Parts: sequence; C-alpha cells; structure tokens
Amino acid sequence: DGPVGIEMARLSRPEIALVDIGLPGFDGYQVAERLRAAPAGRGVFLVALSGYGQAEDRRRALAAGFDVHLLKPVDPEELARVLAEMPASGGASRS
Repeated sequence: DGPVGIEMARLSRPEIALVDIGLPGFDGYQVAERLRAAPAGRGVFLVALSGYGQAEDRRRALAAGFDVHLLKPVDPEELARVLAEMPASGGASRS
C-alpha cells in the first residue's frame, strides 16, 4: 500500500527501499515522487520493481525518482549486484 509505505519510510528512514510499481493507494511512481519531495526520503536508495521492462518504463521510473529499475521476477544475483554498487550516501543522485 503506497500511503502506508510512505509513512513507514518517514518513521524508519531506511537506506534502501524496494518499491513495487503496482501498489494500491498510490502506485510506485507516486511513492517515489512523494518520498523524494520529503526530507526523510531524499537520501533513500529507491529500487523500482516492475513487470514492465521497456525503455519507456525504465525512463518513467527514473523520472519519478527511482535510482534503479528492476524487472520482476528479480534475479537475486542482480539485486545483490545493484545493492553492492549502491553509493555509500544512498540515493545520492537525488539528495
């Protein structure tokens, strides 16, 4: 649930958030936009999880504020690589 996820991020201030694009309430794009607009969400490394992998889907995810767009089902090795390459400052490109 998008609104619940935003509130959880506000309270817990995570370093990383894996966000499904197809959420009820707000979709994942709206979650990313709202997190990036709030001080608590600017440094979070945001990973979009989506069943759609076209270039436009990836572009839209990045434009919404995600740092990375991964296609579901996510390969655990790819996720591990993405997290290992995450900047020490989290979502630094959006801070």
